[in-house]
Amino acid sequence: MRDCVIRDVRLSDHPSHVDLLVSNGLIAAIGPRIATDACQVPGNGALLTPGFVESHIHLDKACILDRCHNETGTLEGAIASVGAAKKGFTGEDVYARGAVVLRKAIVQGTNAMRTHVEIDPGIGLTGFDAVLRLKKDFAWALELQICVFPQEGLTNNPGTAELLEDALCKGADVLGGCPYTDTDPNAQIRLLFEMAARFDVDLDFHLDFDLDPGWRHLDEIARQTVSFNWQDRVAIGHVTKLSALPPRQLAETVSLVKNAGIALTVLPATDLFLMGRDHDHLVPRGVAPAHVFHAAGACCTVATNNVLNPFTPYGDCSLTRMANLFANVHQLSTPRELEACFDMITAAPGRLINRSRVLAVGEEATFVAVPAETGAQAIAEIARPVWGMKRGRMSFEQPAARLLAPDVVRALGGATATV
Repeated sequence: MRDCVIRDVRLSDHPSHVDLLVSNGLIAAIGPRIATDACQVPGNGALLTPGFVESHIHLDKACILDRCHNETGTLEGAIASVGAAKKGFTGEDVYARGAVVLRKAIVQGTNAMRTHVEIDPGIGLTGFDAVLRLKKDFAWALELQICVFPQEGLTNNPGTAELLEDALCKGADVLGGCPYTDTDPNAQIRLLFEMAARFDVDLDFHLDFDLDPGWRHLDEIARQTVSFNWQDRVAIGHVTKLSALPPRQLAETVSLVKNAGIALTVLPATDLFLMGRDHDHLVPRGVAPAHVFHAAGACCTVATNNVLNPFTPYGDCSLTRMANLFANVHQLSTPRELEACFDMITAAPGRLINRSRVLAVGEEATFVAVPAETGAQAIAEIARPVWGMKRGRMSFEQPAARLLAPDVVRALGGATATV
């Protein structure tokens, strides 16, 4: 691994442009105009960030629109259609589709990820074993954390608990839950907390995925989090009910989540696609206001969830695009608000998956270069990273587009330009 110096980059905590010297996979020096014989990498004034962190995605059921479709467009329709297609999944199939998504994510600047993997007697550990292989094979560019969970229920699906334990014994990093698909949601929550305590792993729940604020499982999650002393080790995803709360109840819920040390992940593309299907006008957005929780000090993230499947028939794995979508939904526009959105795809999800990184001397040389002056600009313009490095080795690059002006334009002073 050769030493290199990255010239002329921006760091969020430095007032002016600096150079970074990389040696043996670590940041050896940071400063203006570092004198060195090491090979040079032009930074061109890009913003250097430790990288984007995908806190919630499903590699095992990505890219399956060729074999199933959500006829109703509802959550129930998505679960049913994927459940039917899952019966035909093979290890090689899951691996191949997951690899497509990982390649997309890497070139979009993601270098750390938590993927959820479905476990039940129908699929067994087929998907998990395939994703475990992906974790090893893509470690050169991305840290992959595996969360196993019972998508189709736990107490109503005999044999699922034993399979979850097998997966944890074989190397799963996190335990997930999905109470709204269980015949006894509170029992599922309790059993998963007990299992997490036995295996000493964090928990990550799919939670409250509808728009009826009259009931929710969040309160039981918060109660069990405190009871098991699992503060700062529990995450909840979707929680679309939060978008239906009036201000006073929302403020109370913010306090509940913050005091219990629970992280909130919002999945804008999926939530927008599935929610409000029973409305024929003034369709509710159904996207939880994570920025309100973030402003109060809770750990909040924005993530992709699904890619090209019945839950979300879209996706290019760009987290700047996803954060921009979130900003659009909640009408966020000030530099402070957009910087918060940038934090929700970088530092905050890093904390959530226990992969926090900083750009400092002695730290791992893992980062991406974003063509922007600030995180706010990166979100506003959906900036696409131009290159990335993992432990001192280049992991991807995508040169900037070039405008090829015709001769008549060049004659008038418009030269070929890079944008």
